[in-house]
Amino acid sequence: MYLVHTYLELPYGDEPPPNIRTLVRAAIVPRDGVEHVAVHTVSAVELTLGFYLLADTLEEAEERAVRATRRLLRVVPQLAGARPTGAGVPLMPLAFEPQPVD
Repeated sequence: MYLVHTYLELPYGDEPPPNIRTLVRAAIVPRDGVEHVAVHTVSAVELTLGFYLLADTLEEAEERAVRATRRLLRVVPQLAGARPTGAGVPLMPLAFEPQPVD
């Protein structure tokens, strides 16, 4: 399973509605290949969509996330004016690296 983030910028002056998580989750369909989606409001005009996907390769997971994002921009009216600004797998924090033992 892969976690892929896609980043959206809303038009200036638009803010995501309070129920954007519900709207996005309701719009996910089986052909998207998404096991779960998280929605993070970064600022008043920026959203991050976190897609958990089953895929054979990282490239396939990223492609599916981008395709799902493009479809969401078409089917969720509240995202119609949003612009994708990037996509990728988030790096794991250093906390998961082996630590020296004293």
